[in-house]
Amino acid sequence: MKPEANLTGLFVPLVTPFTDDLRLAPDALARLADEALSAGGARGLVALGTTAEAATLTAEEKRAVVRICSAACRAHGAPLIVGVGTNDTAAAITTLRELSESGDVAAALVPTPPYTRPGEAGTMAHFTALAEHGGLPLVIYDIPYRTGQSLSVRTLNALGSLPEVLGVKYATGAIDAAAMELLGSSPPGFAVLGGDDAVISPLLAAGAHGGILASSNVRTADYAELISLWQRDAAGPARRLGAELARLSATLFAEPNPTVIKGVLHAQGRIPSPAVRLPLLAASADSIRRATDLATAGTHRVHDEAAA
Repeated sequence: MKPEANLTGLFVPLVTPFTDDLRLAPDALARLADEALSAGGARGLVALGTTAEAATLTAEEKRAVVRICSAACRAHGAPLIVGVGTNDTAAAITTLRELSESGDVAAALVPTPPYTRPGEAGTMAHFTALAEHGGLPLVIYDIPYRTGQSLSVRTLNALGSLPEVLGVKYATGAIDAAAMELLGSSPPGFAVLGGDDAVISPLLAAGAHGGILASSNVRTADYAELISLWQRDAAGPARRLGAELARLSATLFAEPNPTVIKGVLHAQGRIPSPAVRLPLLAASADSIRRATDLATAGTHRVHDEAAA
């Protein structure tokens, strides 16, 4: 029996706002979290993902980010997923146990072990050990272009059969035969969440349960609405909105994530600085302008439709 969790809908992988001198900006993070879960209509949050620049945060900063996001999720009755990225199984178990002690974390988002590339048998053993000894439900993160290793549908379904594994963030870069097989064969209680922003609409049309989408930092309500439209079988409006959001996503990912997203959020006055930590460099003004224009156009469209 899987743990109680409703991993459907939109989960926003929040950026980590910094000041100009690269210090954590906790008040800005708290506002982003609250906005996503209230006016944005997100189902839940993801803390310490790739979009959060988790690899550059200190242990103290990571604890602060989790604490802030936990408070927002408690206030809104929403689930919090926390990223745990490592290719050291023992270290991952330790981190999972620490997160589980708070009682505020619904699941951990854990990628296939990067760089090591242990093969599918090793990956299966890794996730089985995390499931059995970590004390926290898991969402598998399948993102081959970052980890250097693909997972077969057979392995994903085997992982999905483990009681502690709630779903997968599916970000393989394609909607192909394997994606369709996964959507048609995944075990009961195993959520398939899209993780490739540009193609989330067709993946939802094919049966995905929701998405963990970096672009939703910018237009949260529209991404939540896109998921809702497909769940209601409102294909026409869903296709139109999906095409619009795909154009936005292309601009937001024109430079390494989350540099453009942070630039847009700063231009909107939502975070104090567009700063990112090395090895990332701040996005160019042109990239930020193009993405901000599309984000603003979408805001106007939503307001116009609400007034109609």
